[in-house]
Amino acid sequence: MGKQTKNIHILLAEDDSNLGFVVQDNLKSNGYKVTLCSDGELALKTFANKSFDMCILDVMMPKKDGFAVAESIRSVNKDVPIVFLTAKSMQVDKIKGLTLGADDYITKPFDFQEFILRIESILRRTKVLTADTEEKVESYKVGAYNFDVKNQKLIHPKQEQGLTKREAKILAYLCEHINDIAPREMILKNIWGNDDYFSGRSLDVFISKLRKYLAADSKISITNIHGVGFKLEVK
Repeated sequence: MGKQTKNIHILLAEDDSNLGFVVQDNLKSNGYKVTLCSDGELALKTFANKSFDMCILDVMMPKKDGFAVAESIRSVNKDVPIVFLTAKSMQVDKIKGLTLGADDYITKPFDFQEFILRIESILRRTKVLTADTEEKVESYKVGAYNFDVKNQKLIHPKQEQGLTKREAKILAYLCEHINDIAPREMILKNIWGNDDYFSGRSLDVFISKLRKYLAADSKISITNIHGVGFKLEVK
């Protein structure tokens, strides 16, 4: 990670004290400065009094839930990255969170290595972390396929498919959120640089191409969650 993280200040709101301390420790050991709050009201007061580069909010909290906190934060700051933590995997909650302007949604329990990689990825996308801190993931296992990110190849035991740079970027983004929702707006802003109508239509074409490339494994699907994003699932 290098020294880039040391000036990055994260607001962590989590009412489960055990999990809160563990998440805080993991973030601190990766070089982040972390302020831990035990409820939503305290999180909002803390956000108002200090400068933060990211907010990680548990959805189910006393006094004010994560959604209410995010709504208040978004009313005064439209840019600070917001990540929701939740024990629920219900799609309706994810849709609510993403429509409130969340940058990601992490379901508990989670693997801490994956958690840190997701946090880094969001900070890079939102330009809080610069690109030179990126630890490149060289390959992903997707069902029967191996996705060679570096060489832009999708390898199946019976076939090999070369990918364009943009196809590889979109697939890597979906793989990063495998079995979870990859927000449409973030894909567009990250890969096209904007989320206008024409970029959106172009993304739909690319998604159709990726579905065809992955068609040899019937357990793989890319679902369009209308108005929210895409979900790469491996059953």
